[in-house]
Amino acid sequence: MKNLGDELKNQMAQRNWQAQYQELIGDAINDSEVKAFLSEHAEEIKDENLNRSAARIYEFVEEKKKIQNGHDSFAKGYIPHLTINHETVDVVYEPSKQKLANEAVSQFKQNFKLIDLPADIREASLADYPNRDTKGRAKAYAAANKFLESYLAKKEFAPGLYLSGNFGVGKTYLLGAIANELAQQNVGVTMVHFPSFAVDMKSSIGDNSVLDKIERLKKVPVLMIDDIGADSVSVWIRDEVLGVILQYRMQEKLTTFFTSNFSMSDLEKHLAISKNNEEPIKAQRIMQRIQFLSREVVVAGDNQRLKNQVEY
Repeated sequence: MKNLGDELKNQMAQRNWQAQYQELIGDAINDSEVKAFLSEHAEEIKDENLNRSAARIYEFVEEKKKIQNGHDSFAKGYIPHLTINHETVDVVYEPSKQKLANEAVSQFKQNFKLIDLPADIREASLADYPNRDTKGRAKAYAAANKFLESYLAKKEFAPGLYLSGNFGVGKTYLLGAIANELAQQNVGVTMVHFPSFAVDMKSSIGDNSVLDKIERLKKVPVLMIDDIGADSVSVWIRDEVLGVILQYRMQEKLTTFFTSNFSMSDLEKHLAISKNNEEPIKAQRIMQRIQFLSREVVVAGDNQRLKNQVEY
């Protein structure tokens, strides 16, 4: 089998290449990875192409050294690899494991958007959900898994969950765990704390950003509305914000989740009252959309927030 390294050195000598350049190329050819590559692909490289391969071999070794010494290569985040291109040695750059990991994290955050909720919600996991201590949590856990199985099998509309129950029983955590599973499967999810969102919407009137914010929530593939009913809802928020979002999502059959301290029936009563006026028809209109978009599951159990408090 021909020795391409020796052949390349001979060609450089015959062509009277400058001594310094010969030395640089000679060092590159002696790189163990280069030697192994040339030996393995000896029959694929034409002798007349060796001089054209020299620069690419040198580039490969120099870029590899930069990375090994902790410096950035000219293609930051990419690792050089030798390859054969038209019977000539060439260099290709492939993303490093760290770059792939960073891109995966970036894509995950892009898929799982939070509005007025803590970032650690993204760490929520079904595996860590305390589902065995009460029947209420076990039922919610089973419903979450059933939804995921159904939705991910088809990636089309499936009713979300309306998680109702007392404070601190894990409703928001369970939504976060579901969102985590969806985002890892490249499904776009937006999770919004509704009372905070309502305040933000009122302040957005001044900068004319109301419609843009409504549009984003209307069209996201999976929307999770956390803590609906936690505060009194103005007529404008109920009818022109929440009503518009839910109407669009019902028409387009876009999966929607909710959490609330109210049951569905109690939420209807809550939404009907605005500034001491009762508007049951408008509340019913909202609830019809919620009932189309989701299925109620009551979550029961101990208040996890109080249970996990540090004692002094």
